[in-house]
Amino acid sequence: MKKNLLSLVLLLFTVLSFAQTKVSGIVLDEENKPVAYANVGFLGTSEGIITNEDGRFYLESNEDRKILQISFVGYDTVKINLDKAVTYNMKVVLKSGQQLEEVKIYSGKTSKKNNPAIDILRKIWARKRKNGLRMFKQYQMEKYEKVEFDMNTIDSAFMKSRIFRGMEFIFNSVDTSDVTGKTYLPIFINEALSDVYGDNIKNKVKDILKANKNSGFSNNQQLISFIKDLYADYDIYDNYLKFFDKAFTSPLSKTGIDVYNYVLADSAFIDKKWCYNIVYYPRRKNELTFKGDFWVNDTTWAIKDINMAVTKSANINWVKEIYIAQQFDVLNDSVFLLKRDYMMTDFALNKKEKSRGVYGKRTTLYRNHQFDIEKPDSFYKEDVNKFDETVYTKPDEFWEENRFENLNKDEVGVYKMLDTLKTNKKFRQLYSLVEIIGSGYIQKGHFDYGPIFSTFGYNEVEGLRLRTGGRTYFGQNDPWRIQGYVAYGFKDDKFKYGLTGMWLLNRKNRLILSGGNRRDIEQIGASLTTTNDILGRSFASSALFTSGSNGKLTNINLSSVALEIEPVKNLTFQLGFSYRTLESASPTFSLAYYTDLTQQKIKSDITQSELNFQIDYTPRRKSVGYGVERHTVDSPFPRVFLNYSQGLKGVLDSDFDYEKFQLFYKQPMNIGGLGRLDVITELGKTYSYIPLGLMSIVPGNQTYFSIENTFNLLDFYEFEADTYATIQLQHNFGGRIFSRIPFLRKLNWRETIGFKGVYGTISDKNRLINIPSGLTYQAPEDFYWEYNAGIGNIFKVFRIEFAWRGSYIGPNTTNFGVKGSFGFYF
Repeated sequence: MKKNLLSLVLLLFTVLSFAQTKVSGIVLDEENKPVAYANVGFLGTSEGIITNEDGRFYLESNEDRKILQISFVGYDTVKINLDKAVTYNMKVVLKSGQQLEEVKIYSGKTSKKNNPAIDILRKIWARKRKNGLRMFKQYQMEKYEKVEFDMNTIDSAFMKSRIFRGMEFIFNSVDTSDVTGKTYLPIFINEALSDVYGDNIKNKVKDILKANKNSGFSNNQQLISFIKDLYADYDIYDNYLKFFDKAFTSPLSKTGIDVYNYVLADSAFIDKKWCYNIVYYPRRKNELTFKGDFWVNDTTWAIKDINMAVTKSANINWVKEIYIAQQFDVLNDSVFLLKRDYMMTDFALNKKEKSRGVYGKRTTLYRNHQFDIEKPDSFYKEDVNKFDETVYTKPDEFWEENRFENLNKDEVGVYKMLDTLKTNKKFRQLYSLVEIIGSGYIQKGHFDYGPIFSTFGYNEVEGLRLRTGGRTYFGQNDPWRIQGYVAYGFKDDKFKYGLTGMWLLNRKNRLILSGGNRRDIEQIGASLTTTNDILGRSFASSALFTSGSNGKLTNINLSSVALEIEPVKNLTFQLGFSYRTLESASPTFSLAYYTDLTQQKIKSDITQSELNFQIDYTPRRKSVGYGVERHTVDSPFPRVFLNYSQGLKGVLDSDFDYEKFQLFYKQPMNIGGLGRLDVITELGKTYSYIPLGLMSIVPGNQTYFSIENTFNLLDFYEFEADTYATIQLQHNFGGRIFSRIPFLRKLNWRETIGFKGVYGTISDKNRLINIPSGLTYQAPEDFYWEYNAGIGNIFKVFRIEFAWRGSYIGPNTTNFGVKGSFGFYF
């Protein structure tokens, strides 16, 4: 959510180059209906485009073009003389034509049989793992990447908006897109030079950054995180291409014939290679597909050029258009290598033609390939926290010599404009406002007040709860940070607080010392796999709206100190010591227990010292920043978390001696065109006897909102265990089913299903020392399970989930429930 809100900053800001020829218009048939996916191009050139679903097109050339050609299978080709350099709003009518004798032509829904385009596609499938870089054992090359953000659809009314008063000079940089024909204003640019090494035998790739330069928001780590996630790497030969955490079916996919229509449209020599041109477009609306065309060589069956545009009806939010173009260079008779990759995304609040938004554009160029130079395994080992200041301080002369292509007038102007804009008072105010919304903190000097979204809370013990706090902030890569908060409950008339500090002792292997203290009221047992996070606090104990009683709260005084190290990328070890006291915060809830198995003495409070050792492994996780705190790119990745705790009886008057093992495992899986499945399991066991306050509580959810890793229909403390195993399966189809239902198709809803189950036991010793005191005090020995189904993407931000209990059904249990959640998702 932070990244999406931060990206809205691009909407708040606003270099001049004229192409020689610009045309736009609409293509219709004889019945005045739009002709989608028709070919539009300048005669005698490879400059062309395909009409969109409404038959509209925009085409631009830097050269003086005289003839525009429009064609579509089954229709006569139309050639139009261009008398002017700029011709907008053309109306072109195609008439039914004769089929060509040498090539069988298709229109509308094409056949899967006796189709020459599909025959060619099968030959591409047979060779797709034998083309390009895959032909070599090892490879290395230079890469230049340029990312630019532009605000689009600039008109006079927008320029006169009050929000831009005092910043009118920025509109001197307005230009027109050569893809969409819309006006745009460049507002951010990032350039990067790197060396890429790969080993196809070891399946290893390493990208070494040599230089980086940007403008605008260069020190905004969350925005950089957004950009990294936005432009994930992809291979057009893969069956599915992942953009915005969604799997789009590639036009070269082996499953493509089920979702695309393919037409053999043309053949010609390109770079002295005979190639076929295949046009493709989706068979159905609302699916995650593309429209476009590609040229493929007739002997290697390697792609020479490909254009892909996401269809407007695709079930994706905040994105109106995605356009991709790749060009491959002919190295020799049999080797085609990617030399240019261009991707443009039109971010907008809605998909209306005239809606304003932001273009995100990435251009990647490759050169100087070398092959079969083997590197040792140690070369590909990822750096844990590498940062080279010189990479970001290269002089302008370096960039002028090393760029693969010169910046155009627009791009040069961005650097100059943003330097000027940073000194503008109105700009700084707008930028600060959006930063507050995105981060939740208000910055004053070297102190951040917040998070402001935690200011209000409510529970039965505290009543209305107010909270204020903040953190030190000298920059996003601070080597140390202190955070704290103070809270007050109007019903119990008590103050609470939390204070913690972190210090990055060694940047290379991220050796971090942390510690703190918290005195507060908490819903313990809100999660099975726990940590000693000082500032962490259960959402269940501060929710404004809950179902049923939420008075089973505990007064906690927690102090901890820990040492953490990351010797290998995304593998973290932590050794910590904690000391806590626990006692009931409510007269209707008790933590009373016998001090030992003889049942001679009763206590109601717990004092416990504990030694912890944790291992956290997150393969494929991407992060930005190199300070004591980093930002994780919002992309699903597996996680394995192992925790071992040793109770230290007698240390600081600690009450119990025990051993506890906990394992958490999460595996997200993209299942091709069927959406994403998240598999989560938790295992735990405690040796020796412990009181209820230290036992594993199966986490219930008495709020009206969905909370990850909780059970929707369980109340707090409904199940307890000292040995447990859970399984969760949550699948999001991403609208694949609803897209096949006509009356639901346009809503772009997304269907979800899920299953949650837990098995657990309580030992005889724990039953002896614990006093139920109003609790059912039972373990899910017969396996508790529930299932759910939901509808997401309602109004683009809301998901509703229906849950049913599958076992332990009784007259006093919650057997059906409805939960909701809000979120900004693509």
